[in-house]
Amino acid sequence: MHLTLRQLQVFAAVAEHASFSKAAAELHLTQPAVSIQVKHLEESIGLPLFERIGKKLFLTEAGSELRYYSQSIAQQLDDAREVFAQLKDASRGQLRVAVATTANSFASHLLAAFSRLYPNAVLSLDVTNRTSLIRQLRNNETDMVIMGRPPAELELVGEPFMDNPLVVIAAPDHPLAAGDRRLRLNAITDERFVVRETGSGTRAAMQRFLTEHGLDITIGMEMTSNEALKQAVAAGLGLGVTSRHTLQPELQAGQLVELDVAHFPIVRQWFVVHRQGKRLSPIAQAFRQFVIDEAANVWPTIAAGS
Repeated sequence: MHLTLRQLQVFAAVAEHASFSKAAAELHLTQPAVSIQVKHLEESIGLPLFERIGKKLFLTEAGSELRYYSQSIAQQLDDAREVFAQLKDASRGQLRVAVATTANSFASHLLAAFSRLYPNAVLSLDVTNRTSLIRQLRNNETDMVIMGRPPAELELVGEPFMDNPLVVIAAPDHPLAAGDRRLRLNAITDERFVVRETGSGTRAAMQRFLTEHGLDITIGMEMTSNEALKQAVAAGLGLGVTSRHTLQPELQAGQLVELDVAHFPIVRQWFVVHRQGKRLSPIAQAFRQFVIDEAANVWPTIAAGS
């Protein structure tokens, strides 16, 4: 096959818009020029890349495969441009960071502190759930991830940098919140719980803990974000388990209380993670080392578990 980058660029635009005319407008070409480029590409590959059904344009099976490879090539070219730009100035570059929703309470502070050291860098932060983080790692869509225990099924490099204690929370007027007594585990297993969705790191850690102790709980409600979970618990819909790192505003405002329960907190760790074999840019290397070295200094109350 004799493919050119220009042909792949034209093909990607047509595939993105499902339209020759819109691709032509985006690329500042005539529609016949776009059609010729796609025709040459199809002749080189020996398979049709598009099919028209009614008035709509669809990718063929070969087109879908080529789109995958063209996206990969485009990503590699972007990586190359970024590396070359940073070789000229190591303080510049783009850094894509994705963090677990529970980590957002301190991750934004880490990025703010890092950006003060590298003011010319362009930083992007995606706060999302564990399922999305794993997808981004699998598809190489992000430079660095801050999350709980990295999944064993992916080839990843993960470095722990801070403890992440999971605690039991309740509304201030909950019966178990009265007094300063230490609660036994069976005292909370009789209660209804508000939990994170299946697939979240907090939910998985909680389930492992219950399995290890031969216990089970009654789930009253599932939430897809940590903020929603805290609000539900504060409203009296049940107990919850979440990271102590996220609780400072609610504890100080008296909206939630942390229960003193035997065998709690469940101590997990935060990891800074990237794909094994990924060529980290200078700015990504600097951020990784910054997180490992400075997280406790940027957020000392969290690191101390207070």
